Amino acid sequence: MSRARRTLFLATVALALALATASPALAADGVGLAGRTNDKLITFFCFGVIAFFPLLIITLTIIQSRLEARKERRRYDLERLS
Repeated sequence: MSRARRTLFLATVALALALATASPALAADGVGLAGRTNDKLITFFCFGVIAFFPLLIITLTIIQSRLEARKERRRYDLERLS
C-alpha cells in the first residue's frame, strides 16, 4: 500500500472513530455541556444556526463589495496616471 493511501485510510478510520465516540463522550443521560437538553433548548439553538448563516452571508458580502470598490478605485487611478 502506498504512503498516500495508507495516510488516507488512517485519517478515515480516525474520523470514523471520532464521530462514533463524540456523542457518548460529552453526554450522559441527556446531560451535556449545556445542561439537560430539552425541546426548547434545541429549538433556540436551531434558530441561532438559522440566524447565523444569513448574518455570515451579509457580512461576507459587505466585505467583498468594499474590496471590489477598492480594487476598482485602484484600477481607475492606475489608468488615469498612465
